[in-house]
Amino acid sequence: MVKRIFLFVLTNVLVLVSVSIVLSILGVNHYLTATGIDYRALMVFCLVWGFVGSGISLLLSKFMAKTMMGVQIVDERGQYAELVRRVHVLARQAGLTKMPEVGIYQSPEVNAFATGPSKNNSLVAVSTGLLQQMDADEVEGVLAHEVAHVANGDMVTMALIQGVVNAFVMFFARIAAFAISQAMQGDRDDDRPVQAGFMYHIIVMVCEVLFSFLGMFVVAYFSRIREYRADKGGAQYAGKHKMIAALKRLQQKFEFVDDSQENFNAMKISSRKGLMSFLSTHPSLEDRIARLEKSY
Repeated sequence: MVKRIFLFVLTNVLVLVSVSIVLSILGVNHYLTATGIDYRALMVFCLVWGFVGSGISLLLSKFMAKTMMGVQIVDERGQYAELVRRVHVLARQAGLTKMPEVGIYQSPEVNAFATGPSKNNSLVAVSTGLLQQMDADEVEGVLAHEVAHVANGDMVTMALIQGVVNAFVMFFARIAAFAISQAMQGDRDDDRPVQAGFMYHIIVMVCEVLFSFLGMFVVAYFSRIREYRADKGGAQYAGKHKMIAALKRLQQKFEFVDDSQENFNAMKISSRKGLMSFLSTHPSLEDRIARLEKSY
């Protein structure tokens, strides 16, 4: 727990320091003036904050996964030699020139994920629970899905999308806060910039929360699209029947998860229904299976 807190704090410190340096170099630390908003400075300010944070998270993603989840890297000479071989075969089929690292972590959950800052610096990790509860074909389907994420560059794509959303959230939150602050203060006879007011910062935070919620719909939408693409890639690399078998096995596991428990984690499946499904990062298993069965 102490290590996780330390890494979380360290990441945020790196973001703050990096952003401060970049903003100082660009000379856009102050976007509010006595006469109003400098929109060019504000846009640069928001883009830097939006992209630096997601960029640092992307660069540290593999290291954070290994450290926080206890992922142990395995190779072709040990107990998990066959697992490594399968990942490398699938990676070559996907056209990757540098093989992903393969990792194992201790967990009873049926789970797997891919992460890393680029196609040439990636990690495919699976839980011990997945290896114990799935047969060889189902495991290969899951591995193919994760390799497809790497081949599609999904980690970079999602980081860029999150960066754009972050930037727009910050930009419009500050414009809205400026307008509301002006309306609340009425006519001003002094030249004090709006940002000097405590109320302005409170309004900015409230607006960021509201706009961030709306931004979640955009991020979730693109995430669902990438899952369909990864399923398609998994079917191409491992075979359609193996990809469908893996999803059906996950569906069986999902049916036994009590509603009071946390969302089923295998390949980040969410159980949300109705309107909240638009906030789900993954389509339903039924939709994913149906789409694969109709393909080819």
